[in-house]
Amino acid sequence: MRGRTGRAPVIAVREDEVEFSAIRAQGAGGQNVNKVSSAVHLRFDIRASSLPDFIKERLLALNDNRISKDGVVVIKAQQSRSQEQNRLDALVRLQALVDSVAHVARTRRATKPTYGSQKRRLEKKTQRGSIKALRGKVVD
Repeated sequence: MRGRTGRAPVIAVREDEVEFSAIRAQGAGGQNVNKVSSAVHLRFDIRASSLPDFIKERLLALNDNRISKDGVVVIKAQQSRSQEQNRLDALVRLQALVDSVAHVARTRRATKPTYGSQKRRLEKKTQRGSIKALRGKVVD
């Protein structure tokens, strides 16, 4: 069933199927980076999840670096100094990945051009041809 926006309903990723591990963040940050494990590794096994089968197939078919050959999504979040904020960021990114394959594009149906659009096209072609004809050599 479609909502008011015309999009398919969101398939939520269950948080109990996601495995988190805290690691030390990379890059600049001084002593905080060296002491505090604020970055988060999120691991999500696609095959063992409760997602619908068609979503699992689409996720596994994606050519994405974050998905391993074993079908495990690994997302590293280290933007924030807060571990909880990084955890939320990783979950949002995982949900966005699932949502990207959940959306089914409508099939395009070919239609014929209208009589008016054909007429306008031919008039523009005639007008353009007459402009180009005026570019020739001037003969007296």
